[in-house]
Amino acid sequence: MSKHEINPNLRGDVDRAPKDPGCYLFRDDTGTVLYVGKAKVLRNRVRAYLRPHADGRLRIPEMVMRARELEYVITSSEKEALILENNLIKLHKPRFNVMLKDDKTY
Repeated sequence: MSKHEINPNLRGDVDRAPKDPGCYLFRDDTGTVLYVGKAKVLRNRVRAYLRPHADGRLRIPEMVMRARELEYVITSSEKEALILENNLIKLHKPRFNVMLKDDKTY
């Protein structure tokens, strides 16, 4: 697999994503959390990461190339997902999440 190919396991995780609200965690080959996000519809949101240049943030393609696993946590609402995302970012301190680095957001 070249450094610009998406891991087939990750592609499978994306294809199996639920249509529920919740949070998602991209993990590398050691299990370290690279990025935490939230979505109203998980499947739609995580599929966007596989489209070239769809996101617009410069570091996202690098994160997707490093990711080997995608984990989901289904929530009962978008509001619950927002709260969970905040807690997961504070817990894992993922290197590709920048919003909480200065502790001024959320």
